[in-house]
Amino acid sequence: MKFLTKKILATGLALGLFMPLSVSADAQPGDRIITLGANLTEEQKNMLLSEMKATQNEEIITVTNDEEHKYLGSYISKRLIGTKAISSSSITLGKKASGLKVETKNINWVTNEMYVNALITAGVKDAEIYVTSPIPVSGTAALTGLIKAYELSSDKVIPEDVKQAANEEMVKTATLGDQIGTEEATALMTRIKEEMAKNPPETEEELKALIENAAKELGLTLNEAQIQSLIDLFNKLKELNIDWNQVGDQLNQAKEQLDAFLSSEEGQTFLEKLKEVFISLIDAIKALFK
Repeated sequence: MKFLTKKILATGLALGLFMPLSVSADAQPGDRIITLGANLTEEQKNMLLSEMKATQNEEIITVTNDEEHKYLGSYISKRLIGTKAISSSSITLGKKASGLKVETKNINWVTNEMYVNALITAGVKDAEIYVTSPIPVSGTAALTGLIKAYELSSDKVIPEDVKQAANEEMVKTATLGDQIGTEEATALMTRIKEEMAKNPPETEEELKALIENAAKELGLTLNEAQIQSLIDLFNKLKELNIDWNQVGDQLNQAKEQLDAFLSSEEGQTFLEKLKEVFISLIDAIKALFK
């Protein structure tokens, strides 16, 4: 059930993107900026703009393949990044303390929660984000556009080392997800961050213990290479000027939205349908042995 709730969170929390420099000084909740991959065809651009219900008053910025390689080249192969910038997105500024919400389409490797976690690391907050592509893609390149847009929309400069760390976190979470399960990897990263916000470890030994305890709480078994990879990442995050209190607040707001969803009529209907699916599955298995 723990990982089920993470999956519901992915569905229920649509991630908002970033807004334009021309409106940043007067940016208000509800303002939106759209990012388009530089290598989209005109037909694809028009299709995505229509899909996002873009208006003439919204600013559109372009993300290039060179930018994608700049932030991802140290963490994943050039093959996975590709030679064309296709991923596109929109970000809508939300009210204070509204948290991050994410929705995706045609993204097949990076999950909604992975975007949430990476964006929180980068200092993005209170926004609704939509990531899309005309064809199925990994989704790694979309974070570049999201951060670029958020800087313009909020009139805040995100340090280069923080951008790099957010991209590294996203890739490492997705890679770990291939090894132990997508929801499990995302839940682990979230749990580690929660503990980092509460009790920041002062030594590498404390950090290792924090990671191992978080994995144990979630019933996960990590090998030494996986543990060391997480130690390296969170050691890097420790050295950056990251507001861990804000990280904790954003994670709590995400949980509050999940709790509200589960308590709603829609959430209860979802859980009831899920229960029916499991009952049908159990009945089908029993039938095999009759």
